[in-house]
Amino acid sequence: MGRAIIEKILAAHAGAAAGEVAPGRIVWIDLDVRSARDFGGANVVEQLRRAYPDGPHLDDPRKTFFTFDCVVPANTIPYANNQHACRTFARGAGCRVFDVDSGIGSHVVIEQGLAVPGATVVGTDSHLNILGAVGCFGQGMGDTDIAFAFKTGRTWFEVPESVKVTLVGRPSGRATAKDLALLLCGRLGSKGLLGRVAELYGECIDALPLAGRVTVCSMATEMGAIAAIIPPSTQVLAFCGRRARRPVDGVYADPDAAYAAAVTVDVSELEPQVARPGRPDDVVPVAHVGDVPIDSVFLGSCTNGRLADFVEVARVLRGRRVKAGVNCSAVPATREVYGELLRLGVVERLFRAGVNVSNPGCGGCAAGQIGMTGKGEVQVSTSNRNFTGKQGAGRTYLCSPATAAASAVTGRLCSVAEVVR
Repeated sequence: MGRAIIEKILAAHAGAAAGEVAPGRIVWIDLDVRSARDFGGANVVEQLRRAYPDGPHLDDPRKTFFTFDCVVPANTIPYANNQHACRTFARGAGCRVFDVDSGIGSHVVIEQGLAVPGATVVGTDSHLNILGAVGCFGQGMGDTDIAFAFKTGRTWFEVPESVKVTLVGRPSGRATAKDLALLLCGRLGSKGLLGRVAELYGECIDALPLAGRVTVCSMATEMGAIAAIIPPSTQVLAFCGRRARRPVDGVYADPDAAYAAAVTVDVSELEPQVARPGRPDDVVPVAHVGDVPIDSVFLGSCTNGRLADFVEVARVLRGRRVKAGVNCSAVPATREVYGELLRLGVVERLFRAGVNVSNPGCGGCAAGQIGMTGKGEVQVSTSNRNFTGKQGAGRTYLCSPATAAASAVTGRLCSVAEVVR
């Protein structure tokens, strides 16, 4: 019997136990990257210092990283303390810090060539499974588990079952990768992939550029999945090879791989989608929502913070302005993205349209950052979660960058078709 993608990745990192890799079995695996972000990083440091007062002696400092992205730069004393504790530890341990100017850690490790197809990456980020966008296994874990990974370079996993998800049909020309992600979340629900890994297939998946793959995989957590993995295309392999400065190969399922389930989702003529406040899986077409006046717009997050996302926003806003009374903010995912936005003049176009452009980071997904809502405020957001209180005390609708930009212009939730004819 053949193996699914996650089984092959885990087997390649299980050493002598490779033959034991099968759904439901627990195996110890070697980790290519071990990371901790500013949220949780200080706890990792404290646990290591308590356990090893004479020095933690990390398994491999070259594979160990801190990524600061939640509250950057620190705007509270606790976060300033946490970040400096990580910096101080890193200096002594000889590991690298991607500091407050770097951006979202899951994106940074892709840009830096650390997360490549077939690799294993862990960190204190619940959306680290976004790395499935490049055919890599990324997994968020608790502080204690990450401290152990820093020290030993290993961890254990219960091998998950795999689900084959095939998208059939062609979406409409106005549908984006975010609309695909929202549709999947709506169709599969918050528990539809619980504890499983989804492999995503289909013509529309194959055609997605890297930014679109990031968007789709970033919402695997909202479907209960351990990860969603897209088999890497030749373009993705070429990108990862350039960033890693070495040839990389993809990991693909065997033709006779066994799946716990096979799901087919029809995306024919898919139109722009929106998730209504409170649940990422409460998804309907934008056209079905009705008249919803909005107060604010958030553009960014690990789901839609790439260059292509902001270029699309600038296209919708061309010759237009954010409606008076609507607060619209944009937060690039990384410093690299921000630099490209500056080089291409996109920041200036957004500024002239009335958008507040901030430094790279997570933005509104972290309390106290740009994108928070006040009581009674209605927001449209390109992030991946809209649970009550997640982005403040208001009500958040999840949508694509194009829908968000169009809504910023009209002052009410609407699709781009109402703004760009």
